[in-house]
Amino acid sequence: MSKNLMETEETNRLTREEEEEEEEDDEDSREAWTEEENEEDGDENDEDLEFLCLFCDFKYSSCDALFDHCRLTHFFDFNGIRKDLGLDFYGSFKLINYVRSQVADNRCWSCGVCCQSKQDLQSHLHPSVNAKDVKLLLDDDKYLNPFMQEDSLLYSFEEDEDECNTSFEKEEFVKDFGSVCIDDDDTAEETELNAETYNKDKKTVMACPNGHLSLASSSKRITENGMDYGESARSVESNPKDKQSRVCIADVVEKDIKNINDSYFGSYSSFGIHRDMISDKIRTDAYRQALLKNPSLLNGAVVMDVGCGTGILSLFAAQAGASRVISIEASEKMATVATQIAKDNGLWGSKTDSEGNKSCTGVIEVVNCMVEDLDKSIQIQPHSVDILVSEWMGYCLLYESMLSSVLFARDRWLKPGGAILPDTATVFVAGFGKGGTSLPFWENVYGFNMSYIGKEVVEDAAKFPIVDIINHHDLVTNAAVLQSFDLATMKPDEVDFTATAELEAKNDTLDHKATACYGVVLWFETGFTSRFCKEMPTVLSTSPYTPKTHWSQTILTFREPISVASSKFTAEGSAAVGTDACPASKILLRISIAHATQHRCIDISLETAGVGSDGRKCSWPVQMFNLT
Repeated sequence: MSKNLMETEETNRLTREEEEEEEEDDEDSREAWTEEENEEDGDENDEDLEFLCLFCDFKYSSCDALFDHCRLTHFFDFNGIRKDLGLDFYGSFKLINYVRSQVADNRCWSCGVCCQSKQDLQSHLHPSVNAKDVKLLLDDDKYLNPFMQEDSLLYSFEEDEDECNTSFEKEEFVKDFGSVCIDDDDTAEETELNAETYNKDKKTVMACPNGHLSLASSSKRITENGMDYGESARSVESNPKDKQSRVCIADVVEKDIKNINDSYFGSYSSFGIHRDMISDKIRTDAYRQALLKNPSLLNGAVVMDVGCGTGILSLFAAQAGASRVISIEASEKMATVATQIAKDNGLWGSKTDSEGNKSCTGVIEVVNCMVEDLDKSIQIQPHSVDILVSEWMGYCLLYESMLSSVLFARDRWLKPGGAILPDTATVFVAGFGKGGTSLPFWENVYGFNMSYIGKEVVEDAAKFPIVDIINHHDLVTNAAVLQSFDLATMKPDEVDFTATAELEAKNDTLDHKATACYGVVLWFETGFTSRFCKEMPTVLSTSPYTPKTHWSQTILTFREPISVASSKFTAEGSAAVGTDACPASKILLRISIAHATQHRCIDISLETAGVGSDGRKCSWPVQMFNLT
């Protein structure tokens, strides 16, 4: 009995070992099969990403996705340009090859500027100044030859355009767009969309009950501060198993912009910033004079103050006799502060106080919102405002991108012929010498020569714009107008600009001798002109020739100084223009200022050329600056 038991146990042990070995073999087979599947899936995913961006190394699985990326990131609207230029298939084919050829040479497809590196080109790219100029270049049949071998984009851009629906995998969609709400037959009951539907240019937009948007066969464009940020998301459908999917997309781009705006307006909750602005006598006196010294403009007027802050301009308007002042402030804290200040000065215009039991007879009402959302907060008739006032200017005039908000308010609420204060803005440029750099400081530090540091500091300065004060004695050229804006008539898309200027050496100080120009300085003036301020026009200037303001000036430093002298200087032989032997008598500038990819920042490109007294010309590589 004991022997049989032992034999039985031995048999069971061997059987278990055999079963374990079989299970291990099965597991190994499954793992090998899974690895093979994963490798195949990876290969398939790589194959899916077949469309290479025209400007960078990103790849996309569809032409639509690629062109969205090009438009949002590189300012190249393929479909918009095709439409504007009326390009057929062959014209579009040429356009793709043309752009790829320009990018390969680090050259801007739109304006033709040649950059030093691919990175510089990425920084320089800007919306097309005049796409019609490009059409002339497309007449060359050489662009019918593919610039890039096996460029699948050349043979697919028409196909994606004709498709109304694009299939997708839910996991990939969520990964790409973040927060989404999906009503699927597998996950939730069918939800009917009881919402308004409107058609515009054959695009359908439906509002979902949860407040998100469902965009059918179309896309929604994001507009913030008057600027178009392009398509935020796309509604797509697929029927792999004859099942309908309804997708409500959280608007990712709007969320990003909202976060930046929250941070931006939150920064203005600091009282220190407002003290600096109010203490800026040049700034505050200019607005005070425009509002208080022009009674024919202000008496009985309805005034809108965009970005009121503490409400100082609103207080001036009320003091000048306005019948109603609508003060708009996006910072919640400052809106509360402005309200209390209006109350404390007996100028708050609400009929009752916060307890609902005290009558007020003032004219100021503070609204806490962005001006683009004003309709959601109060009822105000379009084109019912007599005067639009705002202190919107930033460094280099356009930093902070607030001008677009002012133009939005102008177009929606200002009466025809109504006043906008200020009503003009002008950007100036001039060249500065060694005294505008830190070199003099480092050349004599308690008797020691530390110019080695100064040279490195100047080299670093050529990479970034500097906001600082320049003494007018340090200017070595005349000042020139770079760009002028008429705020009463300009269009929102004219905020970004490219302009040229010509600088000449200052004869009064150089005495026909050569001197070094280390870069250019930008400043601005805003005018409260006699067009609206008939009794007392005024000018707010941030010039180096006037008392300093909190805006200072914006300094763009050359990579290397350019020697300049009057046209009477006699050059030595065939020396290079811009050197001490052959100083430039003129400096030619081409400057572009445009909204940066980062919301509320600006990009500045600087192209420089020198002309010698003998007419010879020398150009230097374009420089890119980002003001953040």
